[in-house]
Amino acid sequence: MIEPRHTPIFKMVQPDDTTPAIFSDPVTVNGSSTTLSLLADGTLWWPEGGQRTLTIDKEVLGFVADGPNIKLKTAVETRVGCCGGGRGTLTRNDLVFRPSSEESHGLWCQKLGEFIDSLGRPKRLLVFVNPFGGKKAATDIFRDQVKPLLEDAQIQLTVQETKHQLHAKEVVTSLDVSKYDGIVCVSGDGILVEVINGLLQRDDWDTAIKTPIGVVPAGTGNGMAKSLLDSVGETCAVANAVLAIIRGHKRSLDVATIKQGGIRYFSVLMLAWGLIADIDIESEEYRWMGSARIDFYGLNRVFNLRHYTGCVHFVPAPGFDSYGEPSSYPANSISNGCEGDPIGMEPVNSKGHCYQGPEIDLENLSWRVLNGPFISVWLHNVPWGAENTMAAPDAKFSDGSLDLIIVKNCPKLQLLSLLSELNTGGHVKSPYVMYLKVKALILEPGPRLEKKEKEGIIDVDGEVLARGKGSYQCDKKALMAYDKLKITVDQGLATLFTPI
Repeated sequence: MIEPRHTPIFKMVQPDDTTPAIFSDPVTVNGSSTTLSLLADGTLWWPEGGQRTLTIDKEVLGFVADGPNIKLKTAVETRVGCCGGGRGTLTRNDLVFRPSSEESHGLWCQKLGEFIDSLGRPKRLLVFVNPFGGKKAATDIFRDQVKPLLEDAQIQLTVQETKHQLHAKEVVTSLDVSKYDGIVCVSGDGILVEVINGLLQRDDWDTAIKTPIGVVPAGTGNGMAKSLLDSVGETCAVANAVLAIIRGHKRSLDVATIKQGGIRYFSVLMLAWGLIADIDIESEEYRWMGSARIDFYGLNRVFNLRHYTGCVHFVPAPGFDSYGEPSSYPANSISNGCEGDPIGMEPVNSKGHCYQGPEIDLENLSWRVLNGPFISVWLHNVPWGAENTMAAPDAKFSDGSLDLIIVKNCPKLQLLSLLSELNTGGHVKSPYVMYLKVKALILEPGPRLEKKEKEGIIDVDGEVLARGKGSYQCDKKALMAYDKLKITVDQGLATLFTPI
């Protein structure tokens, strides 16, 4: 949470004497005469009651000319704890100073504007706000926490509140992306996934997918926002996510293509089959319990444990070829998916000029295989699946690999202990867990070992991709059939705004 403005408190630091000044000028700050300097490294320095500094890149959002004064819009971290050593809260402040002359006023505006422009910050953003996700708080979060910061940064906003599932995908499919410097998702992970799929369904996908995407945590899981912020030691807070967007730093993101026959779906977070998918999807029946539903239903599933038959074919990343047994490319036919219009997802047309997935000669790769039964198969693209679930602690945003977490045999008490460590990533150290990186994967899901007439659920990025016979709400349509899936990864295909 970012605090409202109060009397500004800025850092008291002596700048590096070797850093030259771009511009210095006698000014008035808070009624006191002093000298304000803009250093070449973007530091603003003035000796008012001690050595005080602001870094433009990290702390200055923007500025406005206010008559003879210049008003700097800032977000400054106020330290807490003993000697200010703890992490504090971000506070919106205005630093108001008056240059010595009209000419100096113009030069200050010019130099500040040039330096901020040199940082490559976004100036025009399309913002999706999902009022239906999570605790249905995204509209309030945008109004109270996101919009004020973006306006301080003088970013032009086009705001689109989503009206229904796939609305964001529909918008970006035909969007003139040249009008924007980025797209922002104020939601959980669902809107991000819609935006990625929409951009890749365009004829100009190779240009459109370069549009930077920002994620503000306002949903249930917030796995991508958590992964981005945690990677630099920041808390998963709205203000930190918004500042990352304002600063304009970018990083690449791998995108996984899930293919079944002529149907494709693009994933950026995770795929689950078995225990994790069952808990995630079937616990919806207990949504009235709030966040406790996951723990409650997790206990239920552990004590009534299911094992699923099937096999996982994979191409190991370098250093992980000791897992499984050597195999050949499983080239037998793959289902063409479900008939009719799926609920909550749309297929990517395999015809036309939209993105078809990475060009990989799968047949000539070194395949290996793991045979079931399995308790859980979990494939992850980023470390965090949710704010409290560090599923794949070694996952990287753009390494061209997916992290595979498999549990085959595990006593129930040890399984409970394993699940309790998901918030720290400690589960991957368990002797009952196989944790490896793969470059490609083919999943062949089968029925439950205990009840052959019942199959499972495949969960992708928090949505049902496939429902097997006798599974939860199996009468509902899904995008793909409960059958063989081919999964490949395209290294660094998408672009995200990132804290650093």
